[in-house]
Amino acid sequence: MNRFRIPVPVRYSINAALIAAFLLIGNAIMSSGMIGRAQSSVVIQVAIYMILAVSLNVATGYLGQLPLGHAGFMAVGAYAGALFWKSGLLSGVPDVVAGLVTAGVTAALFGVLIGIPALRLRGDYLAIITLGFGEIIRVAIINLPSITGGTPGLRNIPKYSSFLLVYSCVALTCTFIHMMMKSRHGRAILSLRENEIAAESCGINTTYYKVLAFSVSAFFAGVAGALYGGMLGILVPGNFDFMASIHILVMVVLGGMGSMLGSILAAAILTALPLALQSLNEYRMILYSLLLIGVMILKPSGLMGTYDFSMAYVLEKLGGRVFTNGKGGLSP
Repeated sequence: MNRFRIPVPVRYSINAALIAAFLLIGNAIMSSGMIGRAQSSVVIQVAIYMILAVSLNVATGYLGQLPLGHAGFMAVGAYAGALFWKSGLLSGVPDVVAGLVTAGVTAALFGVLIGIPALRLRGDYLAIITLGFGEIIRVAIINLPSITGGTPGLRNIPKYSSFLLVYSCVALTCTFIHMMMKSRHGRAILSLRENEIAAESCGINTTYYKVLAFSVSAFFAGVAGALYGGMLGILVPGNFDFMASIHILVMVVLGGMGSMLGSILAAAILTALPLALQSLNEYRMILYSLLLIGVMILKPSGLMGTYDFSMAYVLEKLGGRVFTNGKGGLSP
């Protein structure tokens, strides 16, 4: 049977239109005051953790490594972006964009510096060295009070993180990672996950692609960190400890390692659920933990496994049914 197919430019146009509609409608709802300040904060936090989960999925799900220092890259980006914004070099939209780029590039540079020696290791050893990196960053922040504000925190950060900004960053992050993983570079990264020895024997530069995936993961973690600082207006070293890295890793594992949609859903659930259970204050963490255990027992591959949603595929299926059942149907 001839399959109904949507041309690639039309696919991207449809996706862009849907994203634009979501951003405009969501921004109108947030601006109208229909949602309270506490709920607005949760909505923005969900978007930030979506970026963190999707970015970590590059190193964990697609590359097949186990880094435990993602909160360290988030911290580097958060302080780099906050210091840039506080410097007052620019103003308006250029200031916001330049701060995010500064945060991402700084985190990516740290990703390269850490990735070159760390990615020669695997499994538990890689987890330990990246965990050590995250703790080094946190301790360095505490011991540089003249720059970072030390333990009391860096204050008076411009609150640039609006709904429109953070969800635009979510869309750009997902689009970039999706396009990268569909390219030959993405295929090379996936080949390292499946069989590194076979990939190297085929001429793939394993070190280059490991560092590439690690630095891309760090870049978007840095952007998320800057948005986090722009949401709170203050950065405290305790927000970037070991448990923060574990929390992000749980999102990736719960959603399904290698599934972007799974990371997005898990980030939304695990960010909003504890706040939704606040009325059960004494039992909410128990219920939260039981939910995680239940999902891992019933669906050990995660909520979505390795599945990724494709709007184009859905439209092609619907279009195929319409043309098949219509007057000008496709021949079986």
